[in-house]
Amino acid sequence: MTAPGGAATARRRASERAGRRAESLCALALRLKGYRILARRMRNPVGEVDILALRGRTLVAIEVKARADRAVAAYALTPRQRARIERAAILFAAQRGLAQCDLRFDVMLAGGRRWPRHIVNAWTP
Repeated sequence: MTAPGGAATARRRASERAGRRAESLCALALRLKGYRILARRMRNPVGEVDILALRGRTLVAIEVKARADRAVAAYALTPRQRARIERAAILFAAQRGLAQCDLRFDVMLAGGRRWPRHIVNAWTP
């Protein structure tokens, strides 16, 4: 007999593991492209960013979306999430002395047993 909420908890855990694997794969892909990973799963009082990376003088906030279908993943980022990511990245830059860097917002789509797709400059604040 399954405890109440047991199936939902198991799905949530599986989803969490899949998300972590996708973020690790995306971080690897970024490193291979010459990005330096500064933080993963960074949380601060104003929001959260999956990956923060530096390439040259550009600080890049990357949101990772993992879905079985990458087309579905592409539409999974809401305006509210974008605003939260923007606030968190700006605070991160200020706290780390990176406020002079250019700030860019990218999305990486993972899923379907394929290499992640990197969408550079996915949105501008």
